[in-house]
Amino acid sequence: MTTSPTTAPETAVLDGTALARALRAEVTASAAALATTGITPRLAVVVATDDGSSAWYVRSIAGSAARCGVTCDVEDLGAGAAPERIRAALERLSADPAVHGIVLQTPLPPGADFDDLARSIHPDKDVDGANPLSLGNLAAGRPAHPPATAAAVLELLDHHGVELAGRDCAVVGRSTVVGKPVAHLLLRRNATVTICHRHTADLARHTRAAEVLVVAVGRPGLITDRHVAAGCTVVDVGTNPTPDGGLVGDVDAAAVTGRVAGLTPVPGGVGPVTTALLLRHTTSAAGAAARRPT
Repeated sequence: MTTSPTTAPETAVLDGTALARALRAEVTASAAALATTGITPRLAVVVATDDGSSAWYVRSIAGSAARCGVTCDVEDLGAGAAPERIRAALERLSADPAVHGIVLQTPLPPGADFDDLARSIHPDKDVDGANPLSLGNLAAGRPAHPPATAAAVLELLDHHGVELAGRDCAVVGRSTVVGKPVAHLLLRRNATVTICHRHTADLARHTRAAEVLVVAVGRPGLITDRHVAAGCTVVDVGTNPTPDGGLVGDVDAAAVTGRVAGLTPVPGGVGPVTTALLLRHTTSAAGAAARRPT
């Protein structure tokens, strides 16, 4: 998709369901190949919350894993788990040769610092790019699993034929889960990247200059038609619950439709690809472990 940013296009829906299906098929094949060598890819998800949306996400991961031949162990430590107990679980799993991937699910209990605890995830098993070492390797262009949500943004853009090299891209949000890693992944693809955040003066001035816009801040309807140029491609990473139990993104989809070249739906865009990539990262880590000298 290389629509000129000066021409108002018909907006394409950059759906993620077909891509997620293809990724799961790839994971299933990889897991089956590993099984012939006696290896079953194993993902451990450490949970210390009773948050409903988090529970739904973890169930989604476990269900997808089961269908793909990946074992998913959910370690529920309880919403009041002390940081020391969470750290001990991560260290134990990192030392377990049967575990290939580890995810620390958020939110965490009060007093538990995610960045501090994520240091206890061994980089070889850090399939969601949480350990600061993984983020540092990503920034340095060294091998590392990026956060799955950030990787999903690039997978979606590639799947829908969006060219990145030499293009002006803007990322709204600077978290270590999406904003910063997405910016580094875009830089790897030779894009010119602007990062915007809550202190950015005149947000619209920066976002209107973008040919590709990635939004990940958790503010429903933040981006409207005045924030986007005609022909821009928009990836909406936001997942904001609505009173009726639905989800909406950070982009006012109705306002930008008919102006932008492409827009990811919420739900059905980045989300299913993220889950599939966690499983792909896990099978990749299992294969790397099998090749590592003992």
